[in-house]
Amino acid sequence: MAKDKEKRPNFFVRLGKRIAKWFRELKSELKKVVWPTPKQTVNNTAVVIVVCILVGAVIALFSLAASEGVSLLINLVNPGAGVA
Repeated sequence: MAKDKEKRPNFFVRLGKRIAKWFRELKSELKKVVWPTPKQTVNNTAVVIVVCILVGAVIALFSLAASEGVSLLINLVNPGAGVA
């Protein structure tokens, strides 16, 4: 058992080998990636911006409707309470 410990490289050598292996594997995986063209990137970005604007508008409308609905209910229960 003592012989096994002597043959093993130190921690820093093992760590360096693991890091080097990780970078080699990373490089080989990045070669497999199909990167989008600039036109696809612009198109996808435009779609995301439009969808964000639409979702924001829908949320704003629901918020406005809920606010008006709550104000209406408060005025029905206690007239004059919601007047600022």
